[in-house]
Amino acid sequence: MRLDCGLLRRMTDQRTFLITGAGRGLGLALTTAALAAGHRVAATTRTGEGAVQHERLVTYALDVRDRDACRAVVRRVADDFGGVDVLINNAGYGLVGAIEELTESEVRKLLDTDLLGPMWLTQAAVPVMRAQRTGHIVQISSVGGVGAMPFFGLYNAAKWGLEGFSEALAGEVAPFGVRVTIAEVGAMDTEWATGSMRFSAPVTEYDEGRKQILGVSEVPWVTEPGVTAGDGASPAEIADRLLQHITAPADGRLRLMLGDDAPGQIATVMQRRHDEYSLDPRFVVG
Repeated sequence: MRLDCGLLRRMTDQRTFLITGAGRGLGLALTTAALAAGHRVAATTRTGEGAVQHERLVTYALDVRDRDACRAVVRRVADDFGGVDVLINNAGYGLVGAIEELTESEVRKLLDTDLLGPMWLTQAAVPVMRAQRTGHIVQISSVGGVGAMPFFGLYNAAKWGLEGFSEALAGEVAPFGVRVTIAEVGAMDTEWATGSMRFSAPVTEYDEGRKQILGVSEVPWVTEPGVTAGDGASPAEIADRLLQHITAPADGRLRLMLGDDAPGQIATVMQRRHDEYSLDPRFVVG
């Protein structure tokens, strides 16, 4: 006999997490942290192979760019686990390239993964959570979702889009008991900026700008397999802090800053934006 999912939630703090991009980096750290806290995890990777095994873990193959596949995976997880309590849209990657350098293929692939992937999974999860009258959707964003940096414009565009639709989503689903969190992550010691980074073919006229801003004029920069950025917070630290937020009572926050450098970076961006708007005398705060 199938147990009533709502009754289970009232009787226990155990939750079902659906985490994308769980094969390494932050996704793997989130999977490990959720399991250690006693939760059940449905993890997705491109191949369906997971980096860890656990009795409360099931790994599914998923290409987040495929809308139909996203819907099918959410249905399977809801059937296998009796519901979906927390969706963490973590899958994504970065790309270095001036706007002029970007090819159509590069633009479409990154937006399909970093922006539309979370959109498709969110669309699939909301009906499940709405029916449950509870749920939490967590979008893994970045300080790059608040400001923009030369040579990361495409990545910034994806994260700004993610934050935009998620802010609207939060107001739409709140009446159904569904929370939304935008996790703005600062520097993190993963392979995101090393072995996992993608690069556009360089236009030589931008070499000097690359050197001034990125510290190197040559791209792609070469790294050994498995080498991480070597600075920033560890994925485990970020995962633990995010898990604390998810399991704590709602405090009204939509955006959650993660990493020691995130508050300072965001404050700098917001101050610059305030100063620009203030050049118009009609702009008054308070």
